[in-house]
Amino acid sequence: MKSKSKTILYSGFLSGTLDILAAIIIYAVILHQTTAVKILQSIASGVFKQEAYTNGSQMAFYGLLLHYFIALVFAYLYFKIYPYFPILRKSFLLSGLIYGLFVWIVMNLIVLPIVFPKLPPKQFDFPLLLSILILIFCVGLPITYITQKFYTRH
Repeated sequence: MKSKSKTILYSGFLSGTLDILAAIIIYAVILHQTTAVKILQSIASGVFKQEAYTNGSQMAFYGLLLHYFIALVFAYLYFKIYPYFPILRKSFLLSGLIYGLFVWIVMNLIVLPIVFPKLPPKQFDFPLLLSILILIFCVGLPITYITQKFYTRH
């Protein structure tokens, strides 16, 4: 990437796309627990609450927009902190693992409990581990790799 903004946009859109595709493929296609539309509506429900489940594809679209906004925020944040933490420059794999865990912690232990105060308590089980792995491989690693490539060239 030649510019900072293109790097952030690319890493944000790539990680957002990989993350939402992983969620849809795993939870809707493989496990048959939900549908793609309901996944996107549940994201929109963070803003629109129960109304998100009443307007079908329109709310699914809003959920997708919100999902990409969140991914872009995490891409921007990593891009900004990268120069200040030398440990992030040592290995994009280690950085991706750490950043994926950080994203999971922020979303699942801070953001979601604020937005949805009546969430069930977390249990260390396969679904929890799967959600962490999705964020490591689909968000943490792409963002760290793309950011590291930008900074090594500049």
